[in-house]
Amino acid sequence: MAMPAFRSPASLQPDRLGQTAPPPSGRETLAIVSTSSKLCGVAAYTAALCRQLGQSFDITVFDLNQYLLRSPHRRVRRLADCHIKEICRAIRHFDAVNLQLEYGTLGRYGPDIQRRFCWLTEAAPRLSVTFHTLLTPATFPIAAFAKALATFQFKTAGRMQSSFRRARLLSHGIAHQLRRIQRRKQVCAIVHNRRDLFDARYLYGINQVFDHPLSYLGSAEVDEIRSNASRRRFPMLDELPADAALIGVFGFLNEYKGIATAIQALQYLPDNYHLLIFGGVHPQEIVPRQERHPYLSALFDDAYMDTTLYDHLGASEAEGAPRLTVAADQGLRELLGRHPRDLSARIHFMGALGEPDFLSGMAICDAVVFPYLEVGQSSSGPISQALELGCRIIASRTHTFLEFAEYHENGVEFFDIGNHLELAERLLARPQFTPRQGLPEFNIETNKATYLLANSAIAGSVRGHERTRDLVTTSEGQPVGR
Repeated sequence: MAMPAFRSPASLQPDRLGQTAPPPSGRETLAIVSTSSKLCGVAAYTAALCRQLGQSFDITVFDLNQYLLRSPHRRVRRLADCHIKEICRAIRHFDAVNLQLEYGTLGRYGPDIQRRFCWLTEAAPRLSVTFHTLLTPATFPIAAFAKALATFQFKTAGRMQSSFRRARLLSHGIAHQLRRIQRRKQVCAIVHNRRDLFDARYLYGINQVFDHPLSYLGSAEVDEIRSNASRRRFPMLDELPADAALIGVFGFLNEYKGIATAIQALQYLPDNYHLLIFGGVHPQEIVPRQERHPYLSALFDDAYMDTTLYDHLGASEAEGAPRLTVAADQGLRELLGRHPRDLSARIHFMGALGEPDFLSGMAICDAVVFPYLEVGQSSSGPISQALELGCRIIASRTHTFLEFAEYHENGVEFFDIGNHLELAERLLARPQFTPRQGLPEFNIETNKATYLLANSAIAGSVRGHERTRDLVTTSEGQPVGR
């Protein structure tokens, strides 16, 4: 693979978290402000960036303490402000600063997030901001707000007003801050899709904007993961027959992940198809004395687990109608036994695993499915990792995945959101695309080149470009990764 002409020849250095040391000769210092929380996908991306940029910059990662920054208590919020000010004092001495921005990592409340964002961006001598979510100006829901007031749903109306104020503050406020400081120092934005690129340029008014999908894995890492991937790695799969076809879904259990669609599709697939759910309930959603998370219960219902045919028929009776009664022993056995559509033997909850097992799980699956609902995401780490691993990917037609597919032609098969029948038919059909050989066109090398442009002084002279593939070139003038 061709390498960027401006790539530093310095040897790879180990990652350092929050440590400072004299920089090696010829390398600029780069501070990455991010969270290292295992509950946030930003941390995994930051670790990947450190590996990618270790040859080019002397990197220090400043961890955003999520206990302090996410606390709602006034005293702890003051300590969180002190924590941000300490980071600000340190990053002033670096050549460049990259802020990995997911709004919630800077605080729970809008004013706290904006205030801390402004402090960090003012302190950075040369700044790049990676937007993992890019909020755009919201429209106030006047009709829904009026209806809530008319029906005395004052809490609902209050939440609408609060949500609107927060979105307005974090879109207009952050855009204004970046427009203001770019007049006197180099400011770049890095986004993960073309839609966000246009929003950052035309709505936010940022002059220097770079777009690149999330990238994590190099060729050596992919080879290692695939060589170590085996069903034997997962004891829960020991009893599965050799001809079992494995469908995988990945990530914390949440309604927007659309796992119910995958379960419903399983009803239309042969018995040798099994659904593997890699992930668990998010720790922040663990409630004292709650017997089972409501979303888990909803998934159980979709799979007819712990449900008899009698329960199902009884629940479907009209209100006030007489209850169903059965006298014959044969009919009673049929009604009180397992529901005929019970999928409990074909659904396997694999748990919340570490990254090595998470990636190995992708590698052993015959298809990796992303049946997400549309929630306005900017990117998805798991789909990027699955594509780099060369998995067969089937995704719902959300804006996020459609934007992702623009960078990876012939890499993603699509089905309409919630259309479990279409998903089942796609899983039964032969793969739509020929398996890719090697890394995708947009990969860790083009991602590295993007960050070099955004964080080096050369970015100050780069204006008016719209795509990374136009900016990232080798000494021969050919795009990197082609």
